[in-house]
Amino acid sequence: MFACVFSLTVSRLRTRLSLVAGTLLFGLALTTGMAGAATLPPFTVAVISLASDPRYASRQLERAYPEHPGGRVLDAARMAVEDSAMELQEEGVVLKLRDVQLADAQALPKVLAELKLARVQHIIADLPPEVLSALVQQAPTALNGAMVLNVSSDSDALRNEACSGAMLHTYPSRQMLTDSLAQYLAARNWRKLLLLQGPLPADQLQAAAMVSSAKRYGLKILQTKPFKLSGDPRERDLFNTRLLTNEREHDVVAVMDSHGEFARTLPYATQWPRPVLGSSGLMAMAWHPQWERNGGPQISRRFQKLSNRPMQSQDWAAWIALKAVVAGLVGNPKADISQQLKQLRGGELFVDGNKGPRLSFRSWDGQLRQPVLLGHGDGIVGLAPLEGVLHPTEVMDTLGMDQKESKCRMRP
Repeated sequence: MFACVFSLTVSRLRTRLSLVAGTLLFGLALTTGMAGAATLPPFTVAVISLASDPRYASRQLERAYPEHPGGRVLDAARMAVEDSAMELQEEGVVLKLRDVQLADAQALPKVLAELKLARVQHIIADLPPEVLSALVQQAPTALNGAMVLNVSSDSDALRNEACSGAMLHTYPSRQMLTDSLAQYLAARNWRKLLLLQGPLPADQLQAAAMVSSAKRYGLKILQTKPFKLSGDPRERDLFNTRLLTNEREHDVVAVMDSHGEFARTLPYATQWPRPVLGSSGLMAMAWHPQWERNGGPQISRRFQKLSNRPMQSQDWAAWIALKAVVAGLVGNPKADISQQLKQLRGGELFVDGNKGPRLSFRSWDGQLRQPVLLGHGDGIVGLAPLEGVLHPTEVMDTLGMDQKESKCRMRP
């Protein structure tokens, strides 16, 4: 009996010692893991914009033209950091944001020197095309390598002849947006367009993209008419909506107005009852607050709570850009910036944009493949690429410049 009790006591003692040893080993492993994570330096992502950007002038924000920014994209980047907190913590990655507002393009060298001291190599750029072009030319050399993510410029040139191997685009290109509209018109058999074009250079670029998309999808532009907002009585015919739309043969009116003031006045003001699309009416968008699939309502609600305004396309583009940075860091935190760019542009890494399929970047121009929402102020009517549109390898490459059409020769 004594031997039995003694044996049982020794057995329990051994079990307790094993549990204590196991706990100590687990604690040691956890401490070692934390110590390993602590050896990784913090990563800083700079969100760069123009302090005097006219898109963010108070009067422009008050007007809230369709598909124009509702505020700075920094809020969206912050939300993406919060959304990625668990992934970052598991890898022991500390990610910080740095808000940088340039006085002008001439301030770039000084700002880049400051970012180099802070070891910044990831840049979310919310800049006009000319300043963005200057940034992407200077940043890789100034920072010993850089990844620049364009979150608000739709410039086709920056994805073609003026492209850079260091730049990724999460905002849709101008051609992607007009291709989306053209696919919808072709599917509805609304094939005859009246094109109204504004006087600004950006209006002309939008019109050129619409002409290209119309040709691609078998649409016919019956007429192209200029419009102009002017206080000069001699030019009143150029902003008379009924006079501009008095020909009857067209199915739809496509308006290309980068400023937004004229386009807003056009729906329900045409001579004949015709749909309006382009810069007002039916629009192609990276994001719409009324997107109700794939977790869209949760994204929109969180952003509304964080920033007290609806999420716009530029906000979504900044949010997904930060998630792309996280994807590059989490996969291999010790990879250098060139390796991260190669993985992203090589289609090795994917991001979830809450628009359905996994999203990846195109190798030939750095553009993020993505579905484009087709909608108006009150809701969404379609999603491009539309059902029935085909492509040999990837249907989302029917939007924008395909590899054979691309003039970009830069690779990371």
